[in-house]
Order: sequence, then structure tokens, then C-alpha cells
Amino acid sequence: DLKANPRAAATFVWTPLHRQVRFEGEVSAVDDATADTYFALRPRGAQVAAHASRQSQVVTREHLEAVYTQLSSEFGDDEIPRPDHWGGWRLVPHMVEFWQGRPNRFHDRIRYRLDQGSWVKERLSP
Repeated sequence: DLKANPRAAATFVWTPLHRQVRFEGEVSAVDDATADTYFALRPRGAQVAAHASRQSQVVTREHLEAVYTQLSSEFGDDEIPRPDHWGGWRLVPHMVEFWQGRPNRFHDRIRYRLDQGSWVKERLSP
């Protein structure tokens, strides 16, 4: 879907602090070297899981765990290569909003948006 529509949004939420940051922007696939470097930094179990998973396909838990166990055994102590289907995306924001929850839903919202190469700071109504 990102290839067809290279725009995305991401939100990081810190519920106990009543804060969040939201980004919107253009996305592009990272190159193989960047994906390889990031994959190598992931915990070994997460690397095996990346091979075992066919993300979002329907599967039973038992099958998923059996595949994970089999792959763990096959990889042994060897370095685990990045699967062909595993990569990453880089989001370059054109908008960032900082949200701070306040009593009575009278929240603080500060937005930065890119306008002709310059960032514009705006306060938004809650």
C-alpha cells in the first residue's frame, strides 16, 4: 500500500504522561544496506520471528510456534540473514503535532508544519 500511496502518519503515545506526538509525511523504502544493519541489531529471537512470520496472514498459534522452533534449530548459532520480505520505511515528516492532555479536555496542541521549506509553529484549538 505504501508503494501505491507513499504517505503515512505515525503516533507515539505516552498514556501515563498524557502526551503524544503525531507525524505525517512522505515515505520511502530504505535501501538494503540500511535494512540489513537494522535487522542485525534486533534480538536473535526477533530475527527468527521475522523468518517465521508471514505478516497479517491467518495462522494458528501452534503452526507459528512450530515454524519458529524449526527455524531456531536450523539457524543454530549461525548469523541470521535478513529475510527477503523484511525491510523498512523512512518517514520524512511535513507535519509534527505535540499533544499534552489537560483537565476538562482543554488540551495543548502545538503543530509544526513545513511550508515552502520552513517550519511554521501553530497552536491548535483542543
